[in-house]
Amino acid sequence: MKKPNDNPADPFKKALAEATKVMADDSELSVTYSVDPAGVSGDAMRLPQVSRRMTREEVLLARGTADALALRHKYHDAAISARYNPQGQMAQELYDAMETARCEAVGARVMPGTASNIDSKIEAEALRLGYDQVSEAAQVPLPTAAGYLIRHLATGRDLPPAAQNVMELWQGFIEQEAGGTLENLQDILADQTQFAKFARQIIEDLGYGDQLGDDPDNLDDDDEEEAEDSGEEQEEPDSTGEDDGDEDQADADPEQSQDDQQDQSQAQVSMDDMADQEMGDETELPEGEAPLEPPAPQPISDADPEYSVYSTEFDEEINAEDLAEPVELERLRAYLDQQLEPLKGAVSRLANKLQRRLQAQQNRAWEFDLEEGTLDAGRLARVVANPTTPLSFKVEKDTEFQDTMVTLLLDNSGSMRGRPISIAAICADVLARTLERCNVKVEVLGFTTRAWKGGQSRENWLGEGRPQLPGRLNDLRHIVYKSADAPMRRTRQNLGLMMKEGLLKENIDGEALEWAHRRMVMRRETRKILMVISDGAPVDDSTLSVNPANYLEKHLRDVIAMVEKRRQVELLAIGIGHDVTRYYNRAVTITDVDQLAGAMTEQLAALFDSDPRARARVMGMRKAS
Repeated sequence: MKKPNDNPADPFKKALAEATKVMADDSELSVTYSVDPAGVSGDAMRLPQVSRRMTREEVLLARGTADALALRHKYHDAAISARYNPQGQMAQELYDAMETARCEAVGARVMPGTASNIDSKIEAEALRLGYDQVSEAAQVPLPTAAGYLIRHLATGRDLPPAAQNVMELWQGFIEQEAGGTLENLQDILADQTQFAKFARQIIEDLGYGDQLGDDPDNLDDDDEEEAEDSGEEQEEPDSTGEDDGDEDQADADPEQSQDDQQDQSQAQVSMDDMADQEMGDETELPEGEAPLEPPAPQPISDADPEYSVYSTEFDEEINAEDLAEPVELERLRAYLDQQLEPLKGAVSRLANKLQRRLQAQQNRAWEFDLEEGTLDAGRLARVVANPTTPLSFKVEKDTEFQDTMVTLLLDNSGSMRGRPISIAAICADVLARTLERCNVKVEVLGFTTRAWKGGQSRENWLGEGRPQLPGRLNDLRHIVYKSADAPMRRTRQNLGLMMKEGLLKENIDGEALEWAHRRMVMRRETRKILMVISDGAPVDDSTLSVNPANYLEKHLRDVIAMVEKRRQVELLAIGIGHDVTRYYNRAVTITDVDQLAGAMTEQLAALFDSDPRARARVMGMRKAS
């Protein structure tokens, strides 16, 4: 007989747990249900919670998640995965997404019913992340799309609509770059080792080969060759007969042999001590092994391995508050506010306009029938009518902007001195506060050099005889005015640093852009937007005087091409009195610094506009009137 307090979901949970163990082929697997994220840790599996109401969505999500995790548990070999796992974050995410799709596809061949269950899980996750609303590839992660495409090609099944939307946004790019490799997919699905090599090739085709690390198969060949060489060297002493003679002598006089061995050991220790003193900190190699060659240095730039830097010893990445005392920052901020008092009203009006446009696009909704959250007063009548009915709760959710990050990268070169840098600073301040109110993470960065016409790097170059083509020959200064996780109220004073006399020097845009991009890709936000504000081409006299005239400009173009090809970050630029459209595909040039606030506002508003024609109209390559 059923007891009043029995949870009606318990029989379903028990049956699903037993079926999951059978599917995973692991009778020792522990299956639990939790509000924490689903996953597997060792022999413990967490599945999404199923409430007493057992809604259709809860049941389908639990079944789909259980099938997906069970199939990965059964068909995934952690040792093989670790062997071929890439080093870079983006490459790792691509590799893992494709491996998950492989396990699910192999399972669907044996148990076709799992495919529809996993479709329900994919659909729930895609809808939760708002993938049904996106219209540009840059709004969704490439690894997610790659996993969807592998699953689609391997199973021949259409994806749920929201996931299908994501896959189609990226499909053209993936097939253009890796179409030849994808043709071999069906032949290697069941072999994880071959699929791991296939996945690494896909990653290289997509432009992330620099994140793969060493090829594990080549490392094994090197180890075997070293082992063979070592074996031959160990056999050589036996052929001379010297070892046999030593053994005969030891057998003839054990006591003498023991004394000789002790004397030899003491002599060896003394010699080792002397060698250590002579060699200093050098590491002693085992006898018979040749010294290893030092590993090749990592390239300075992911975009152009040929780009070189004479010395990075004196470069610095520094927080703004470390470049001035708090009292000075406060004074500089007050000076900035005074300088721009007449402009603040116009900028604030534009920011309010931006905020209204963003908030108008936020699709707020409620999730009902939850076990915790805000009490749902609309359903209290059920409790009054039947006191045994449990209370119902609801939670408000925002589907837009919660997972977005914007970085403002400001040119801090000497040519920005005066009104341009003042307006750039106040616009960054107002926009950061505006976007923060819309739940958009904002980072404000600046770039310049530590010295005019070369710093300590150039001094070293002169002292070492002026080698030819030294590469970049100045000391970088990359400034963090506001990190993405720092609230604006704590970093407001930092923007006054741009008013500091002597701060603004020369500009090496390529390395600054690559630095900002590297910071962004390490973030977990789904959508990332990078806005560059500059008034000219990269210029550093000390570098350009001893390298080709287009050295810095070529590197900037290479970095822009890399960022736009990888599509992890949406890149746009504003040129102040300088046509940056010859570098950036998505750019606008303004002829008066007073137009900067309006240009920044329109650019950002266009990125969030739901109308693709409006986005194209604003984001096209044009000059601001």
